[in-house]
Amino acid sequence: MRRLLFPLLFAAAAPAHAEVVEKSDNGFLIRHAVELPVDQWEAWKTLIAPAKWWSAEHTWSGKAENLYLDSQATGCFCELMPVPDGAPEGTRRGSVEHMRLIHVNPGRVLRMKGALGPLQSEPVQGVMTITLKPQGKGTRLLLEYAVGGTMRYKVDEIGPAVDKVLGQQVASLGKLLGVVEKQAEDPKAEDKPAAAGDQPAGAEAARAAEGDVAAEFDASIKQPAKPKAKVQPKPAAKPAVKKPAAD
Repeated sequence: MRRLLFPLLFAAAAPAHAEVVEKSDNGFLIRHAVELPVDQWEAWKTLIAPAKWWSAEHTWSGKAENLYLDSQATGCFCELMPVPDGAPEGTRRGSVEHMRLIHVNPGRVLRMKGALGPLQSEPVQGVMTITLKPQGKGTRLLLEYAVGGTMRYKVDEIGPAVDKVLGQQVASLGKLLGVVEKQAEDPKAEDKPAAAGDQPAGAEAARAAEGDVAAEFDASIKQPAKPKAKVQPKPAAKPAVKKPAAD
């Protein structure tokens, strides 16, 4: 199945609306968004059940039903493999770790670390952040996948390929939840990076991309500043008593 994944990934490398929003010599950033016609809790329930919406063509076993996700920090987005034909009785099923969960905030944030597909064989780091934000009567889902490190693939080739595959998964999730007309491949302008002079740096940029979820989390755990002690005004100096002159 590993041999099948490579041609499938690169066959999908010609998306009409690629969203590789940033790239360098050793990494890239992918972003996809979709508006879901359900509340954030229904969206979350489906999100953490990848066997229902992840495409079988982009699994190692060829069956999406073998996927599972343990929605706790250190949990696994993993896949069970069938026992090989001809294996001795008692041989256990194999398994593949797609990603490891590092931040789980139900109904709001799912962050995982891992190198997907053929990137698994490369010494790269990949971090995927999926945020859910109420919008009108529905929910806006934003997915970002940041990859960086040394790899034997050309960024200009592997970046669009991974982008296309993830775009298909977001579209599949949206379709399952009732999205009909809108394509999940085109994030709105509000999700795209700001101009170089306007874009916040470091943690501020990440917070903006997550819809201020991280900022709200930081605020919730920040200890309130202690009020300063009120400074009492000093009493006015008493006038000096003038001694009478000696006769």
